[in-house]
Amino acid sequence: MRQDRIRKIGFIAGIVLFLVIIFIPAEDKIETTARLTGACALLMATWWITEAVSLSVTALLPLVLFPVLKIMSTRDVVSAYADSNIFLFLGGFFIAIAMQRHNLHKRIALGIVAFLGSSQRRLILGFMIATAFLSMWISNTATAMMMLPIGIALTEHFIEKGRSNPENMFGAALMLGIAYSASIGGIGTLIGTPPNIIFAGMVKKLFPELPEIDFIHWMAIGIPIILLFIPIVWLILIKLWVPATGKKQPTPLIIREELRSLGKMTTGETTTLIIFVLTALGWIFRRDIVLGGFTLPGWAGLLGLSDQIDDSTVALIGAFLLFIIPTDIRKAQFVLNWEWAQKIPWGILILFGGGFALAAGFQASGLDKWIGSRFSGLSGFSPFLLVIFICLFLTFLTEITSNTASVSMILPILATMSAGLGINPMILMIPATLSASCAFMMPVATPPNAIVFGSGYLTMREMVKTGIILNFTGIFLITLIMYLVAFPMLGILIY
Repeated sequence: MRQDRIRKIGFIAGIVLFLVIIFIPAEDKIETTARLTGACALLMATWWITEAVSLSVTALLPLVLFPVLKIMSTRDVVSAYADSNIFLFLGGFFIAIAMQRHNLHKRIALGIVAFLGSSQRRLILGFMIATAFLSMWISNTATAMMMLPIGIALTEHFIEKGRSNPENMFGAALMLGIAYSASIGGIGTLIGTPPNIIFAGMVKKLFPELPEIDFIHWMAIGIPIILLFIPIVWLILIKLWVPATGKKQPTPLIIREELRSLGKMTTGETTTLIIFVLTALGWIFRRDIVLGGFTLPGWAGLLGLSDQIDDSTVALIGAFLLFIIPTDIRKAQFVLNWEWAQKIPWGILILFGGGFALAAGFQASGLDKWIGSRFSGLSGFSPFLLVIFICLFLTFLTEITSNTASVSMILPILATMSAGLGINPMILMIPATLSASCAFMMPVATPPNAIVFGSGYLTMREMVKTGIILNFTGIFLITLIMYLVAFPMLGILIY
């Protein structure tokens, strides 16, 4: 009921703010098209934050408002919805849905858990590593949904064996471990979570002169965060919820039974795994990799295709193979069919387009320059303080709003703010993107949080108690990785 009220208020407030910006003269002399763009941005931001209208429907507003208000032509607006990064995510979705169709994701997860699991503490670590790895390649929501029933069955197993009690909250720790590692794992690759793709697309659109943030460059930033964050989260969870028993236990029967029920790898599973691995290698080795004084040439350069293709090409090649390689030639069955392909979240792709269109509107109308000039007074602040503030703001903003909508809304503003401050836009845009995946306190913050909260093994107090520690841990780690990895890799000098 409360959420319905928020939606109604947000719906009306968005329209009122839109009309106010359009019809009430501003004190500053801002170009008409820039003011109109600002009105559209405010309407979209209000509807996105309150979810007054479907996020994807709101993302379509530029297609209507920009041409009508003479901000951009329909042709120019439409081009934003066909950005190559959208097709990168589309290809990733197809590979992910093929993994789900053939239960490859489940086999990978159970294999990791079975390998690491013995004590309750190690089982939690196994679940977290498996969840984080899968979330790098498939949706964090799908990953959490898959791991949840296995986690519940395992918790019930320990309760039956008398090894779980209110003082030893294995179930709570396991549920939180699944949710948090699903969000953290998405940081690792460009296709891991929507904010990453939105960032890459906006940088390419707004700053074409800057080096491309491709798959391997993003992994160089995201993987260190995962490698540091997952063990820290695990240590916090076991210290808070699971005291050491000092006893070694065999891998629970439920895990071994689940693995046995999968049987031998099917043709579909094997083919999907091969295509998945080849696609990942295609992303990683597409461009030249510099290792000290040695350069490993990328395959695109060797084929003379460096200027013609990008990561989206690799993703679509992988996806195309799924549709044409048969699993049973006599029955005309293929690794992936359109019935399964329709299950991917198409609305997310529209949401990407809306964010890219909004960024293009900022640039075309001159609103970016106007906003940038407003922030020139912050030039006295050190980049370090700005990074901390951005991480803090985005982390807690996404506790109550969609991280995808938040990033779509905030990145164009940060891009123009960077211009006003005379600093490299990456300094603010990358921390904002990463922080959008680090909201751990509230069930509404991310779908994985909501999914595990619905298990009944957690209370709001328990999630907030653990989540607030991890929120600040995430802020610290992102700032650390920015200064130790991202800035040096991108050649950004910070004084």
